[in-house]
Amino acid sequence: MRSLETVADQAINWHKGPLTDNEAEVARIMQICNACRYCEGFCAVFPAMTRHLTFDNKADLNYLANLCHNCGACLHACQYAPPHEFAVNVPQAMAKVRQETYTHYAWPAPLGKLYARNGLALSLAVALGLVVFLIMAAGSVGGLFHEPLAGNFYAVFPHNTLVLMFGTVFIFAIIALGIGVRRFWKNISPGQITTPAATQATQDALTMKYLDGGHGKGCNDEDDRFTLRRRIFHHFTFYGFMLCFAATCVGTIYHYLFGWHAPYDYLSLPVILGTVGGIGLLIGPAGLLWLNMVRAPLHGDAAQKPMDRGFIVLLFLVSLTGLLLLIWRDTSYMGLWLAIHLGFVMGLFLMLPYSKFAHGFYRVAALLKYAIEQRMPNKIGLSD
Repeated sequence: MRSLETVADQAINWHKGPLTDNEAEVARIMQICNACRYCEGFCAVFPAMTRHLTFDNKADLNYLANLCHNCGACLHACQYAPPHEFAVNVPQAMAKVRQETYTHYAWPAPLGKLYARNGLALSLAVALGLVVFLIMAAGSVGGLFHEPLAGNFYAVFPHNTLVLMFGTVFIFAIIALGIGVRRFWKNISPGQITTPAATQATQDALTMKYLDGGHGKGCNDEDDRFTLRRRIFHHFTFYGFMLCFAATCVGTIYHYLFGWHAPYDYLSLPVILGTVGGIGLLIGPAGLLWLNMVRAPLHGDAAQKPMDRGFIVLLFLVSLTGLLLLIWRDTSYMGLWLAIHLGFVMGLFLMLPYSKFAHGFYRVAALLKYAIEQRMPNKIGLSD
């Protein structure tokens, strides 16, 4: 049996092996694009591409794939796109390599296969299983149906129990993602990180700059029209998630630093942040799910739609159950809604390292490398 160290070494040195079929397709397409360069001003992928004469390095291809935001602008502008015999489809080819990147850099390595299997059915099965477990746990201590408890969640599940359960899962998710992204970062040989480069990468990530199609009009939709819908719904999703995370952080500070224990008033900072963030996590995922269902097949990898939808639906259900819990926290059904909400939250946390959530971390790393490269001389061929 192979040791864990051997598996880890193989994941770290994976970029030194031969190209996969999907990477070979990206290499073929990049060779054509590098000769044409019509799309050079569309996004960061094409200026980064021009720094190479050949594309036989796995790490370079993984970097370019994660730099792509799948806006579709190059596909609709390309004279060699299908049905041309060259069949140049940058968004679709890059999407396939991105999933390979997540799979091969995943930690622990055997769980990388979840990227291919993590569909809507699996995500819901995990979350619903946890919901049933928590409902049974609450029912066993008489906390499922009760007299109104004025929103005191800890009367159903003790505070330390919640911290232990969710803290363990959350820490694992962060460590697993961190190790994978660190391997990716090490292999793409980013160079020296500077403050200007880090600032640019952060700004590009927070504004989702490259979802504007390179001209400010947005991505191409299923009818070839420009639209900012993807960018807007991504903003609702990302900032909704961050507001909910901020609400948790503020509540933690209240609890441990000031000794102010939940439940908090409706007009308190944690509740306001959580409510606004929760609304954002209803609008954003609902919009992204709709776009995922109507988007043209050539815009991405159809095989990844189950994974995309699984993560989107989990985000939506976490937000929905959280808002319903807030509305009914002063009723005798609070224990039931608490168990349902916590089950979906734990399910989301468990799937985080092996879901579409990972793409944000890899994309930020790619944006940082691009920002570093922009501040270096373009000595074509030195890295090939």
